[in-house]
Amino acid sequence: MPNLTIGPKVRKSLHLHDEILKELENKASSIREDLIDMLVEAGSGHSAGPLGMADIFTALYFQVLNIDPKNPNDPNRDRLVLSNGHICPVLYATMAHAGYFPVSELNTLRKLGTRLQGHPHRLALPGLETTSGPLGSGLSQACGMALAAKMDNLGWRVYCLLSDGEHDEGNLC
Repeated sequence: MPNLTIGPKVRKSLHLHDEILKELENKASSIREDLIDMLVEAGSGHSAGPLGMADIFTALYFQVLNIDPKNPNDPNRDRLVLSNGHICPVLYATMAHAGYFPVSELNTLRKLGTRLQGHPHRLALPGLETTSGPLGSGLSQACGMALAAKMDNLGWRVYCLLSDGEHDEGNLC
């Protein structure tokens, strides 16, 4: 069975072999287990959104995004903007599984002084593109990033994840 690796695998073909799909499912299950442990340890935090997005984050980090945890500031990396920052536990768990920081750090979620706060802070962790919190602001940030890449004729992509409620906030590009 092949091992999951970081980086783009599906840009040329949308077909994933059954072995890879099974590995992605297993990885998403591990991420969900870590999510539950994180939230129980923290004693607070959103659960439904992060648990529901585990498959999406797993697919992005382990099949779609052109990223390198060992070089998180690579100028040619793809950008992921998490607009609905309150679901950040799934982002943190996925990033830990991808190698951005130790999985053992996940148990510090929402603790005083941790890098893993209730909303992502761009300067706290390598690999975070934006600080999020105010619903509706991520799409504008992502549009700006995409426009900058286009203006500079760069090949990296921008992915923006939004929640349903954000579309009512009025802060869209």
